[in-house]
Amino acid sequence: MSQDLTDEQIRHALQGISVPPQPQIMVDLQMEQVMPDPDLKAIARLISQDPGLSGSLLKIVNSPFFGLANRITSIQQAVNLLGVNRVINIVNAQSIRGELTDENIVNLNRFWDSAQDIAMTCMTLAKRIGCLEPDEAYALGLFHNCGIPLMLRRFPYYIEVMEESYAQAGQRIVDIENQRLNTNHAVIGYYTAKSWLLPRPLCDAIAAHHNAQHIFLEEGSRDTTLRNMLAILKMAEHICKAYEVLGKSRVDHEWNEVGAQILEYVGLSEYDYETLEATCREMMTSGEGRYYHD
Repeated sequence: MSQDLTDEQIRHALQGISVPPQPQIMVDLQMEQVMPDPDLKAIARLISQDPGLSGSLLKIVNSPFFGLANRITSIQQAVNLLGVNRVINIVNAQSIRGELTDENIVNLNRFWDSAQDIAMTCMTLAKRIGCLEPDEAYALGLFHNCGIPLMLRRFPYYIEVMEESYAQAGQRIVDIENQRLNTNHAVIGYYTAKSWLLPRPLCDAIAAHHNAQHIFLEEGSRDTTLRNMLAILKMAEHICKAYEVLGKSRVDHEWNEVGAQILEYVGLSEYDYETLEATCREMMTSGEGRYYHD
């Protein structure tokens, strides 16, 4: 994506939105990650220095998606179970929260919850379907909307625009944002992921995650990796009711437009998908589910 844009176009797209740098703990973790034999004890010590990050790790590892018999309270155990790659993804997500004011953090509580739930659901779907590595799927779910909090920091009325975007049928969510704000959260998310040196396929999927209709219906892309990522993500968003949680909409217009094609692409019948949907929702409601309600 960036190869197609000039520096001036990039500046225009960002419109004064500052992409948060990687926190120092992220740099330290990456240095440990590239070692031939990463020291999980050293990683756990780094994590333990940050109470917010420690709490996030424990919340994730104790979620129903991991199905542990007993709750874990040790950061070392959590790191051992989650693995280095997943820990690094969580650290990155936390750094976005650190860039916001207290008021915006409160306003975006539903965003944080949605991102984590979608990440877990993506991971579960990837394990069941097999078209994407679970850790890649988890990262995609966690970061696909990472531009949203940065948009809110730049545009105080962004939540109103986001809700308007989800309410419209026949237009992409990013089309409404472009009309109102001259940029959108997918573009901002792409540059954030790119600046953090996240894998290129992940960055591309973040950029395209509201362009699934074109990619699946009009065969605008023959990129199998991109299609696999978007298929998992769109199923997870629908299962987690992102349209309702983020957009306050009762209808998932995106899924209505492209859902059947996605299921055909991954080889799932409606019954198979509904079974997976029920499994994922049961995992949520059996633990700390927050928003599954019919």
